[in-house]
Amino acid sequence: MDGNYARQPAQKNKAIKQYIYMPKIAEPSRATSFIYKICQPFLRDRLMHLLLIAAILLSFLAPHPPADYPAWVDWNTIATLAGMLLLTKGIEVSGYLEHLGRMIINHLGQQRALALFLVSASALLSTILTNDIALFIVVPLTVGLANIGGLPIGRLVIFETLAVNAGSLLTPIGNPQNILLWQRSHLSFATFTWQMVPLALAVSLILLLVTWLSFPKKTIHAEMEDNPASYKTSLLRTCSLLYIAFLVSVEFGHPGWGLLGVTVAAALLFREVIAKVDWSLILVFILMFIDIHLLTQLDFIQSWVGAIQHFSQLELFLSALLGSQVISNVPATILLVNYSDAYKVIAYGVNAGGFGLAIGSLANIIALRMAPERHLWLRFHLYSFPFLILSGFIAWWLLV
Repeated sequence: MDGNYARQPAQKNKAIKQYIYMPKIAEPSRATSFIYKICQPFLRDRLMHLLLIAAILLSFLAPHPPADYPAWVDWNTIATLAGMLLLTKGIEVSGYLEHLGRMIINHLGQQRALALFLVSASALLSTILTNDIALFIVVPLTVGLANIGGLPIGRLVIFETLAVNAGSLLTPIGNPQNILLWQRSHLSFATFTWQMVPLALAVSLILLLVTWLSFPKKTIHAEMEDNPASYKTSLLRTCSLLYIAFLVSVEFGHPGWGLLGVTVAAALLFREVIAKVDWSLILVFILMFIDIHLLTQLDFIQSWVGAIQHFSQLELFLSALLGSQVISNVPATILLVNYSDAYKVIAYGVNAGGFGLAIGSLANIIALRMAPERHLWLRFHLYSFPFLILSGFIAWWLLV
């Protein structure tokens, strides 16, 4: 018995030593975390998964060597979109625009004034930061106002969604379909914008009028908290300068070199922003090009798409407008530009087609998913369908 007691301290010390020297479980490295953040959007992007499944199924129905697929993608458009995503995300992450928005909102004393500001800000931001990024900035600001009693948050989100559709149609960088049309038409930035001014101006004025009538002149008192230390002026300045340089490179027909320069600068100056970009969106557009090409190779589709090049202006416009209601305006654009070079007609049709059904524009779906109210989809269509009809008639009147 004494021998057993004598051995216990030694065994206890041995156990303590084993515990002390037991190797710790390795924590994920910064590199692993960085890669994980980049890959995460690919795991949860249901639209990308759906397009990938469609590509696999269509590849059996319309067999083509996989080596042919890259030739179907408009890589200038993809490079332009990738550069825009990276730089606009940097501007968003800087937090400065949200800071500016909070300051303005805190000084607004009426619900109508607040609505007009949010709608105008959405439209303006969408002309330079794309419609999606504009929503990622404005909608969270709006949802943050939910503590103000009686403020119709859902209605505000609906009008902001309509605003980004109206504003983004103005410039060649406002939305993905315009980026594609800009690259295909080889127009200058200014020329493309000028041809879209009449439609953008008309729809925006109608939207502002409807906003004025839809929100009462009711007194509000907003006090949004703001932390000046949370925004990064240097990041905003750097991304803004790179943004201008990138647009110049695209203007002169070198989006690939522009993207390379932006990527190198981002890796050196603001690497953390790269991991916050939703890169799955790039794959979504690549898959759209592939899916549309495979779809048009099917026998029962070929007879219709082959006739597109012979469409009258009205037939082409209606195909762009109504096609956007069926397959969304970006795929409709990809389909039509392969068979027609009437880019202005297509631009007017697909941009007006962003209204109507929520599927008409990806921006609609993004905004409605960000909204806190579950039953907002039906109410959205009560506003969006009249705008589809109005913008459609205005667009056609301007074309003829």
